[in-house]
Amino acid sequence: MAEGRTQTRRSTPATLHDVAREAGVSLATASRSLNGSARKVNEEYRERVLAAAAKLGYTPNLSAQAVARGTSTTVALLVADIADPYFSSIAAGVVGAAGDDRLIVTMAETKRDAERELELVRAMRGQRPRVMILSGSRNIGDPNAAALEAELTAYEQTGGRAVFISESDLPFRTLPLANRAGARDLGVELHALGYRRFAALTGPETLRTAHDRIAGFSEGLASSGANLPDDRLVRSAFTRDGGYDGMRRLLEAGIGDTQVVFALNDVMAMGAMSAIRDAGLEPGRDLAVAGFDDIPTVRDVTPRLTSVRMPLERIGEQALRLALDDAADAASARAASADVSTEVVIRESTPRVEA
Repeated sequence: MAEGRTQTRRSTPATLHDVAREAGVSLATASRSLNGSARKVNEEYRERVLAAAAKLGYTPNLSAQAVARGTSTTVALLVADIADPYFSSIAAGVVGAAGDDRLIVTMAETKRDAERELELVRAMRGQRPRVMILSGSRNIGDPNAAALEAELTAYEQTGGRAVFISESDLPFRTLPLANRAGARDLGVELHALGYRRFAALTGPETLRTAHDRIAGFSEGLASSGANLPDDRLVRSAFTRDGGYDGMRRLLEAGIGDTQVVFALNDVMAMGAMSAIRDAGLEPGRDLAVAGFDDIPTVRDVTPRLTSVRMPLERIGEQALRLALDDAADAASARAASADVSTEVVIRESTPRVEA
């Protein structure tokens, strides 16, 4: 260090006042330049403010901004299982759409636990996110529904927007999914391939997605003159291990003349195929298997899995668009025009039955 010169260090973080003073502008101009205000700032002033902020190492206080605005630039996304490709695909769509609007996504996992979901919503309210998206299936007869409605109502009263992905009875924006219709189409397609004797692996009876999918599948079979016997319906966890356990129980009870097993989501279907192999049988040859969602990994398993394709990333995108749509501000607003239609994709796991 040169003789006679001293080096000073800032012991406290730079404030917005410091930036305004360094740039030679008013506090209001400095704030608008740094905080994304809708009010236009003179470009010369804005550049001076940005240069001053960089020189001083100023970082905006996002929490304070959220308090001042009543909301922030974040999107809170609640998923049931972060490791499930169904939810990670939806999350990818939300993140992509959020980037277009310069929003940041934070994510939390409910573990399909309604009480945990309620606790997370309460915690996230304190962060004042601009949008809160709840992507997990609703539980029929959920005792926490009234408390969840109260939390989300209070959240929206402070300027936030809540959106449900999948069917919900609560009075908030909802992006309905074609679970029932997609499963109905699958039942019809499997019957057309020559299958006549069916079994199914489903989730908990109170899980609305499971309820809608099994109801739709039964409707599709009935329309073709077939049925799903009660003793061929096995309930287990809505996970890969749940699919394995359900298939193991079905095999231990004796599959009889069952030709095809419908697992209500793809991760369950992959677990089921592993159980079939462990029993010394071959999926797609000794017992056909079909899933639902068409997550990317089903194209890489052997045999490739027949599934019902849902546009998962698009669903994430459209959920955020619904939240940001000022025209959809009425209670119970639904994205009736959203393109979330399904498509049955037949692959090697359900070969045509020879007459």
